Amino acid sequence: MDRGYWISWYDLDDSSKVEYLDWLHNIYIPKRLESKDILWAAHYASLPNVKHPGQEGRLSHIKETIPSGDRYILIFGAKDAHAFANPTPEIFHRNLSPDDLKMLELRIGERSNIMTEEARAEGPNYNESRSDLVPSRCIQLGNFNAGSYVDEDELAAWYAQWRIPTMRNLPGCVAVRKLVSISGWSKHAILYEWTSVEMRNKVFVDHEKTNPKMEEWTDKVVRRLVHAPGSPNLAERIWPK
Repeated sequence: MDRGYWISWYDLDDSSKVEYLDWLHNIYIPKRLESKDILWAAHYASLPNVKHPGQEGRLSHIKETIPSGDRYILIFGAKDAHAFANPTPEIFHRNLSPDDLKMLELRIGERSNIMTEEARAEGPNYNESRSDLVPSRCIQLGNFNAGSYVDEDELAAWYAQWRIPTMRNLPGCVAVRKLVSISGWSKHAILYEWTSVEMRNKVFVDHEKTNPKMEEWTDKVVRRLVHAPGSPNLAERIWPK
């Protein structure tokens, strides 16, 4: 039912954070959810000092300048990606009140993507209690590009044959969604849902150690990727509670 995504990454100044969050959760999000095509919204705060599988020397990030905010992640889910093209985010924001626009200006280093779902799999904890279609209270979200278009087939094969099937059996995993972009810097995104930060840290970081052949494939694929600033982000949901 929810195959379209509008994802925004940004930072906030501490001095305006309380006022902004109150506005976002009580005015902006409800206003956006008035659209019959938009099914849910979720707002996350990124966690610092996160360890990722094989992180040392493996992850690379974009070197040219793009907006670098990543401490907050706002996600809307819809029937399809065109829900965010009619109207586009720019047009929707243009029609907001002057007070709302002032609050939007508090976002620092904002970048966004409109994306569509390429594949989805349920984890062993899929039946955990959730609010409608809203993703879990803990997510890991990576957003990136392949190093070259010639690497795209192997990237797709790695997700289809190894990473996504593995998540189906990994304790603590609720679901995993592979996304591709129709607008924005990142062509690809991967959204993992976890029961908790603790379970993710316990099972995910070293989950490939028992399969050296697949760990080698992962290393080969991941080294070719170019991540957005801060990606991948481990984050906890702050709205809805």
